[in-house]
Amino acid sequence: MTHGFDKDYWERHWQRGRDGGPGSMGGNPPNPYLARELGGLGPGTALDAGCGGGAEAIWLASHGWEVTAADISSEALARAAERAAANGVASGVRERVRWVEADLGVWSPDTRFDLVMTHYAHPAMPQLEFYDRIAGWVAPGGTLLIVGHLHTTGSGGHGHHGHRRHGHGHHPPAEASVTSAAVAARLDGTEWEIVTAEEHVRTLSGGGREVPLYDVVVRATRRG
Repeated sequence: MTHGFDKDYWERHWQRGRDGGPGSMGGNPPNPYLARELGGLGPGTALDAGCGGGAEAIWLASHGWEVTAADISSEALARAAERAAANGVASGVRERVRWVEADLGVWSPDTRFDLVMTHYAHPAMPQLEFYDRIAGWVAPGGTLLIVGHLHTTGSGGHGHHGHRRHGHGHHPPAEASVTSAAVAARLDGTEWEIVTAEEHVRTLSGGGREVPLYDVVVRATRRG
């Protein structure tokens, strides 16, 4: 089945995504790769492309980053704001996050960022082309962090990869999944230094269930 991943799709998805189960949107802690990959960086300006429920954007702001958090879904952004309030985010941190409703396939920021990151975002445009697009928003010397669904050979989009955070059960469609090699190959070695290009399996637990997650993690630094 081909998914459109347009605004209507995501609005419907977030409106019905309040079940609170493992991997449900808006309830997860910040992605564990975030601290591992970015913990050693000094804060600067950041763009969270497809911020969803806001956990990663809030984490960055709490560590001193000035964050632009963009998502196509107004419902997702409302959840993110609710989460910030429910978590008792200090006013200073709240002021460091700017929530932006935007279709990242056509929207462009008016500046480049020290960090551009995306976690499991699925646009209407082809997945690798989306990564090409957001990579262009990284400032010289800045960092690109991509966390996505792993595409497994022979799965046909119905194999052993998944993440319920964005509503695909254990089986995100093939067009929403990639490999680390495919992502890294898009980054020209004359412009980028690949720091991390890995594939991992981890598990989310909750509500008496465990959800296996098959992830791609790519971090790269734009050469100055």
